[in-house]
Amino acid sequence: MKAFYSDHFVLPLPEGHRFPMAKYRMLREAVAASVPDMEFVEAAAASDGVLALAHHPSYIAAVSTGSLDPAQQKGIGFPWSPQMVERSRRSAGATIEACRAALSEGIAVNLAGGTHHACADRGEGFCVFNDAAIAARLMQAERRVARVAIIDLDVHQGNGTAAILSNDDSVFTLSLHGEHNYPFKKETSDLDVALPDGARDTEYLAALDGALQEMERRFAPQLLIYLAGADPHEGDRLGRLKLSLAGLAARDRRVLEWATARAIPVAIAMAGGYGRNIEDTVAVHRQTVAIAAQYQPQVQSRLRTATTLSADRIRA
Repeated sequence: MKAFYSDHFVLPLPEGHRFPMAKYRMLREAVAASVPDMEFVEAAAASDGVLALAHHPSYIAAVSTGSLDPAQQKGIGFPWSPQMVERSRRSAGATIEACRAALSEGIAVNLAGGTHHACADRGEGFCVFNDAAIAARLMQAERRVARVAIIDLDVHQGNGTAAILSNDDSVFTLSLHGEHNYPFKKETSDLDVALPDGARDTEYLAALDGALQEMERRFAPQLLIYLAGADPHEGDRLGRLKLSLAGLAARDRRVLEWATARAIPVAIAMAGGYGRNIEDTVAVHRQTVAIAAQYQPQVQSRLRTATTLSADRIRA
């Protein structure tokens, strides 16, 4: 299974900054040490034209040149640097490449990404460019698929994704998130499921089951982009939910079993994770990648079978 990464591009953050930049390198090393047969690929940077599928050209230019005003830069949460720009472009590029790989190989992962707070004209909450919205639109522009679902299971609502893709019937946005958590002004996804503070495994998984059933009733995706946030974990500083490591494994399996049964390729991004111990966040993300690697051959086989059946019907 392919894993795309961009952790060689590290932001120079101030001492004590709360964003866990080290988790990306730690995750790649943990996956390399424990998940067999992974192929690691350093992601290419997304171009201005590709970024413009989801973002205003003026915003892209301001980010690239460091000319955002102080309030805009504060909203992102990072100080501007060339490394911030390069990392953000490559994180979007990694989700794009994961989508392309998933469409031919079943499942692929971006070992970063999930920057779902970025809106068309601004960044927010440590998110500069919205990789899921960009990748969904590029797969459509390349005529690889017509319908994409984005399942966002980060603990924070995917407000930027919902705003960018509002009124777009070809992309279904599902967000399962903490009701009282950031962002405090929510946007409207195609399907929002808000959970109370302190929700545990059983309540969360029941809500996820219901959301998957509802999405299937309303939409038939040809590609799934899955934001597998680590921040619903009980040890997260910002999450306010109480999922165990086993509960998060069950969450990942629910999504991947749903996709496998329907022969839908899956591109996975890691999204957020702010554990009191960074090792806990890395363990959640590593577990997601390991579970995905177990399902990847099954999805690939079902895709090949579906392609063969479709070709046979055309010949008939």
